[in-house]
Amino acid sequence: MLNNLRGTLQPILEKIGKAFASTGFSPNFWTVVGLLFALASAVVYGMGIEFGLIIGGVLLLVSGFFDMVDGQVARITGKTSKKGSYLDSMFDKIAEVAIFLGLLIGGYAEPYLVMFAITLSLLVSYARAKSDALNINMQGIGIGERAERLLVIAIIGIIGYMEPAVMIVVVIAGITLVQRMITTAKNIKEKTE
Repeated sequence: MLNNLRGTLQPILEKIGKAFASTGFSPNFWTVVGLLFALASAVVYGMGIEFGLIIGGVLLLVSGFFDMVDGQVARITGKTSKKGSYLDSMFDKIAEVAIFLGLLIGGYAEPYLVMFAITLSLLVSYARAKSDALNINMQGIGIGERAERLLVIAIIGIIGYMEPAVMIVVVIAGITLVQRMITTAKNIKEKTE
């Protein structure tokens, strides 16, 4: 859903990309920075400390910002690569799993809800990967892509309602999975002999 706003936000995103590209650091460097902030967020959530939801949420939002920066730097510098795309995708999944594990260990939501959230989130990602392998583009398909899911965790968590945030993630990830399955099934071109 947020991917559909990229066109509108492109001038701002380009300015951000140019600013970070001017540092001389590679897109992969910014990918690692985003992962480190996500892991820090997961650790804070897992510690269950006072103000943990606020600190963890802010760190998660910063991680999301750098997740956007790496792609913009790659576009601005012309350094897009299959390796960079692969690392970005893998680090995104590692970060997302770490966040949910932090929530589980920190006791911010019922374990079964966290397991549903993480399972459905990974299935949404798998559905996109499988569709991409079939040359069916899933970007922007579904109401609960990774960015939306993590925004729900960060923002609703910051205001102190993590369990409802996890419930929302379960619902939007489930809907997104179904949307992607239907879209892919409709667009599969079978070979006729």
